[in-house]
Amino acid sequence: MPAAMLDIHPRCQIPDEALTERFVRAAGPGGQNVNKVSTAVELRFQLRDSPHVPDDAKERLLAKSDRRITKEGEIVIEANRFRTQDRNRQDARERLIGFLQSGFVVAKARIATKPSKAAKARRLTAKKQRGDVKKTRSDKSWRND
Repeated sequence: MPAAMLDIHPRCQIPDEALTERFVRAAGPGGQNVNKVSTAVELRFQLRDSPHVPDDAKERLLAKSDRRITKEGEIVIEANRFRTQDRNRQDARERLIGFLQSGFVVAKARIATKPSKAAKARRLTAKKQRGDVKKTRSDKSWRND
């Protein structure tokens, strides 16, 4: 039987052996069950040293200032939304897939633009009109100098 893989992108598949899961007790609703069963999942993936993620996507992901990435380049995802361990495990994997997929999206380069001559003229005209309005307000003819 082939090893289970997470399909991230056509250029990226991650084997289950590259993931580390730890089950901990969850906080929140669940009654007495919450004190007895470790249903929350902490999923870890070593991104920086991973041969499974292409270098360009890895750079984009590591450049993000995201609280899920440690200084060592490890992605840590905590899932405790659900009451069952299996559903939290599935949720953590889905969130890891979504996060890794965001590394394959290349941001569009911004093209610098400058205002047209007509736009500059409109701006200056509006400023002049506004200045004239303010000037009429400060009429000092009522003062006894």
